[in-house]
Amino acid sequence: MFVSDILKIKGTDIVSITSDEPAAAAIALLCERHIGAVLVLDSHERILGILSERDLVRAMNTFREEVFAKRVSELMTQRVVTCSPQDPVAAIMGMMTAQRFRHVPVLEEGRLVGLISIGDVVKSRIEEAQAEVEALRQYITT
Repeated sequence: MFVSDILKIKGTDIVSITSDEPAAAAIALLCERHIGAVLVLDSHERILGILSERDLVRAMNTFREEVFAKRVSELMTQRVVTCSPQDPVAAIMGMMTAQRFRHVPVLEEGRLVGLISIGDVVKSRIEEAQAEVEALRQYITT
């Protein structure tokens, strides 16, 4: 299974925010959309960073109530690891586990085409394992 297979099921909707928005706007967006991270994009749809729940928790610990007025650019993770639609899901799962992050933007020829989460990856791996079990069950019974 490949990242493109996840995007076919999940879709390519991308939730983003600009770097000059206050953290309060990012928090509201995460809550409204029931998501764990938002991509920070420039006016040309290029990735400047990613702001995750984990980033916000760290910022709250550091800045306390002042966090809400901080700009997204001050809180976001700037070093964003990306993948391509052709990447195997197993490789992305390993990378996410080893490097301890939960969201990966998907780029195709330098263009942003989606965002996958560890939940998407785990769900696809479970479905893949269930399909293998069913294929083996069919093989054994025929």
